[in-house]
Amino acid sequence: MTSFLTHRVHVHDARLPLHRRHSALRTCLTVFAPYGLRATYHHLTLSAAIPRRLEADPDALARAVEELHEARVLWLVRADEYAAQRRAEKQAGRRAVPNPRPWWLRNWWESPDRAWFEDPFRHPSLRLTEYVQRQNAILDGVEPPGCPACGDDGPRVLSSTGHGWVELCRGCARALAPCPCGQRHRFVPETPFNWNEIWQRAHMSDDGTPNPHWPAR
Repeated sequence: MTSFLTHRVHVHDARLPLHRRHSALRTCLTVFAPYGLRATYHHLTLSAAIPRRLEADPDALARAVEELHEARVLWLVRADEYAAQRRAEKQAGRRAVPNPRPWWLRNWWESPDRAWFEDPFRHPSLRLTEYVQRQNAILDGVEPPGCPACGDDGPRVLSSTGHGWVELCRGCARALAPCPCGQRHRFVPETPFNWNEIWQRAHMSDDGTPNPHWPAR
């Protein structure tokens, strides 16, 4: 099993070539990625200001992995508590998984957050620690205001499924009201870019700010 902490050390190791440190960050994301691998990586490029050319700011990789690490620590504490809770419930004869299902065990295909998988740019703007804290609170029975994922309390956006409508969060495209048919649908249109462009940070400039000319299509 891939060690998050081992690859976190590699991200920080200034003796390694930048491309290896960058790959180590990606490996960390395969272990823990609250918004999904692609959307979480995109989030980190913005929050840590990772430039298109890594040489312009090598420390950005360390900032990114530390944000990820801090959120993972919060998740591990809650995951351990949940595991202990489930063991006690099973011993008491309650084997059914209670609702709400833990956010880290969600199936992306059936999740209301599926849009983040379909369009990695539609994730919440919250720092990862804030998102994890919010989801942990929901699991504990708290009902935070606004969108359960990002907190946006603005008007919902209607997205057509061809025979009905899905109500999406304006801020992060989480499905707040599913299609009446109960079937699974794509939440957002096809994106005009691919993973390689995101991985190569075509959406970023060399100063660590979003590229205003992308996508040029």
